[in-house]
Amino acid sequence: MQNKTTPQRPDKADLTTLAFASQAVHGGNVMDTTTGAIRTPLVMANSYRLPDDPSTMDWSDPDGLTYTRNAGHNQVCLERKLAAMEHAEEAAVFATGVGALHAIFFTLLKSGDHVVVGDVTYEAVWRLFAELLPERYGIEASFVDMGDLEAVRRAMRPNTRLVHTETIANPTTKVVDIAAVAKIAHAGSALLSIDATFTPPPMFRALEHGADFVVHSLTKYINGHGDAMGGAVIGRKEQIRAIKHAALVDLGATISPFNAWLIMRGSVTLPLRLPRHMSSARKVAAYLDSDPRVAFVAFPGLPSHPQHELAARQFGGTYFGAVMAFAVDGSPDVQNRFVDNLRVITSAVSLGHDETLIVHVGAEGRGGSEHYPAPFQKYGHLRLSVGLEEPEDLIADIAAALDATFA
Repeated sequence: MQNKTTPQRPDKADLTTLAFASQAVHGGNVMDTTTGAIRTPLVMANSYRLPDDPSTMDWSDPDGLTYTRNAGHNQVCLERKLAAMEHAEEAAVFATGVGALHAIFFTLLKSGDHVVVGDVTYEAVWRLFAELLPERYGIEASFVDMGDLEAVRRAMRPNTRLVHTETIANPTTKVVDIAAVAKIAHAGSALLSIDATFTPPPMFRALEHGADFVVHSLTKYINGHGDAMGGAVIGRKEQIRAIKHAALVDLGATISPFNAWLIMRGSVTLPLRLPRHMSSARKVAAYLDSDPRVAFVAFPGLPSHPQHELAARQFGGTYFGAVMAFAVDGSPDVQNRFVDNLRVITSAVSLGHDETLIVHVGAEGRGGSEHYPAPFQKYGHLRLSVGLEEPEDLIADIAAALDATFA
């Protein structure tokens, strides 16, 4: 007979007593009682054995192992690890980061509700709040400069249900004061959700600064190897269970067991990878900032960044992420020639991979681009996610590409 909860041996230690690196290794890991394997096995089953009398079961229960659309063994193990790493009560894992974001919006919002959203936000979030949710469901949204706290206060309404922003805005790298925005949201009886994909733990834990929900695209830093997709919503137990019931079971944006297993494996090395990403990014950003052929660089670790002091205070003085935006001095054709001349850095979307990635985005055509800083609107931008290569090799690659482009 199947237990109502996931059948597993207890962790060897209370995860809350362990340091982050130890949580990354041991969090959610379940030894296999069948074979004795010391690592959580990949369980590809889509169905689990029912109890002897299933007639009184809740068939939509996401807490037991019945059907993998509701919950699977690898999903549950990954959720336990993520909750521990974020110092949270519970996590819900989805097939993609956008699936996780939509899960919050679908669960919390109804027709007539109002949302305050950062005016620089991920493209999918922009479209959801600028088009799909207002047109189809009557949910209103105000896009606000989250760096202007008075503007955030003015945007709040009696029917504001949610405030949503990013710790570091994609792609402008604007830094948001999460604790200050949380106070404004809660004063207006709204909840605060944070897309923290650019700032995984231990770099930053938004829940400890007043956020109600933290969202990660697990596809990025937490997996770290560019070979699996997933998303997570992390927060208080009661609220996360509501999201599981409303958005996981009935919308079906369930992560595959294989992707959950891959992300579990990749997350083990996050404590080792993240410092390397960030230290290399600071070197690369400093080089770009020093070259007169580069029109601008937006990176919170540079003293010239408008929110550098906020970033230093909020992220602990040494953590600034590993994503930056810049442009070389010239037209879109010049930007493209520069990218084509790179030999180590790869032209591809996404971020947080082991390899350094760059993508050229034009000055127009993306939702909310009218809110980007003037240099972005003039040149477009190159979004650079610094990987795990030797930073001197990345700098040499950029220098050679600049030489070839401006020869």
